[in-house]
Amino acid sequence: MESLISKVPHVTLMFWVIKICATTVGETGGDALSMTLNLGYAVSSLIFLAFFAFTLAAQVTSKRYHPFAYWAVVVATTTVGTTMSDYFDRTLGLGYIKSSIILLGVVIAILFLWRKVMGRIEFENISGKDEIFYWVTILVSNTLGTALGDYVATTTGLGFELGAVLFSCLLAIVVAANFLTKTSKSLLFWSAYVLTRPLGATLGDTLTKPYALGGFALGRIKSSFVILLIMIVMIVLTEAKILVQKRQKS
Repeated sequence: MESLISKVPHVTLMFWVIKICATTVGETGGDALSMTLNLGYAVSSLIFLAFFAFTLAAQVTSKRYHPFAYWAVVVATTTVGTTMSDYFDRTLGLGYIKSSIILLGVVIAILFLWRKVMGRIEFENISGKDEIFYWVTILVSNTLGTALGDYVATTTGLGFELGAVLFSCLLAIVVAANFLTKTSKSLLFWSAYVLTRPLGATLGDTLTKPYALGGFALGRIKSSFVILLIMIVMIVLTEAKILVQKRQKS
């Protein structure tokens, strides 16, 4: 019998703030291994895939929601998404447009299969078989988001800062649709999930790229540690708030 206890957090404003931090550190952390440490895209992807497998195993085998286990998997998907996307785009020579189209097709196919097998697509009440579809969708969507972010920032010539503004505006449209229309909540959630990845990618590049390329040249390794620290603080504060609310109700 499948557990009825959801193993993912409730989707709140803080959820999205932490998610954007996770996608940003995915960009800076992925680039730190592949570029700063010169390990290359293929080797870095293998390292992050191993990290993803380890964190996913811990998440899937747990019986309930553990915030740090959950967000560790999210960070793992963003880092591996960064290096895999760069491997597809640059090493294999697919380019940002082809990679984005292919990955978008894969995301749609996964969501279609999810609905076909389970009868619905979830985003909060995740347990049992839904969890596998949930994490595979996240892994591919984060890889897609990296390619989209690089395409907008470099190929279109918008640059990293304007790219971040563009994706912020697109997220604002999704938020407006959530409050002003009857659009499927699952569709809006996964749309926002995809968009937060290129937003994080452009923010990460804005922080770490050289001044000549429109960045702040803050350094990938230092930036990654600072963002991770901010994430940890926000997770702790969120869980503390939830604990207080539960005690007040009891």
